Amino acid sequence: MDELLKEFKQRMHIFHNSEDESLKQVLQKSYIAIQSICGDFDLEQNPIGQELVMERSRYIYNEQLQFFHKNFSTLLLDFGLANKIYGGDDFGVDEIQK
Repeated sequence: MDELLKEFKQRMHIFHNSEDESLKQVLQKSYIAIQSICGDFDLEQNPIGQELVMERSRYIYNEQLQFFHKNFSTLLLDFGLANKIYGGDDFGVDEIQK
């Protein structure tokens, strides 16, 4: 989570450490929220999942969360389908995973 926090702060141009604990909580809650929609995934190994977590966190930080689902509905749907049905395989497989 520390590496994700560092990347998030760079993206958001946050140069101080006073919000670190709050930002970690935002990132963690965003991770849980994306997992509840799209299924379990490894945050460190899945760049699309990581991007969704960071974008949701950005919306929270800017107090605009109500717009996140509408703006990212296609990516959420695509990622959720790939993650739940195809077991995270970007290209799919011949059989549905159990």
